[in-house]
Amino acid sequence: MKVDVVDLNGKKVKEIELAASIFEAPVNVDLMHQAYVRQMANAHLGTHDTKVRGEVSGGGRKPWRQKGTGRARQGSTHAAQWVGGGRIHTPHPRSYDLKMPLKMRRAAVRSALSARASESAIVVVENLAINEPKTSLLSKAVKNIVGNQTALLVIPEKDSRMDVLLSADNLSDVKVLMAKYLNIRDLLNYDRIIMEESSIDVLESFLSVKERAK
Repeated sequence: MKVDVVDLNGKKVKEIELAASIFEAPVNVDLMHQAYVRQMANAHLGTHDTKVRGEVSGGGRKPWRQKGTGRARQGSTHAAQWVGGGRIHTPHPRSYDLKMPLKMRRAAVRSALSARASESAIVVVENLAINEPKTSLLSKAVKNIVGNQTALLVIPEKDSRMDVLLSADNLSDVKVLMAKYLNIRDLLNYDRIIMEESSIDVLESFLSVKERAK
């Protein structure tokens, strides 16, 4: 697949060929859904907690004698029907983690990249470097490239693009992500994917499908 490479002003500077195994792979919607559900589940902290009757504060005494009062029997003020009592069938800390093989996760990312490429949602930029860490500079560059749409900026590595990372902090519709951390949720949640040209080499290094030796 051939795509245009643009500069920070949105002007075409050249064309490059994208790897068909990554950007023209079969789109497996079910696999993408499984990867998305897994990622959202693994982001769930699971730290919610409520107290059972053995954990609430107070003495927990028997509020009145067993017989002769005309009222229902009560064993403890810690019981769930009392104000301040324990809770029944309520959440406690647990893990929501879901497992998925690495090959399947990478195949899902290839599917997502191929789907977004078919929609012309992927834009390749020759160089994302800006002169200084300034939000207005990055905002102007993104607007030149994709207009007012939300954008995911894919960079090759963190150290060489600190200015871009710092400049994006105050932009609610822009996110910067290193190529090696590309994931299904971010690929699907933004209108456009802006990739620095050198980040494509990083993607190809771990997403390319190696042919089996015969």
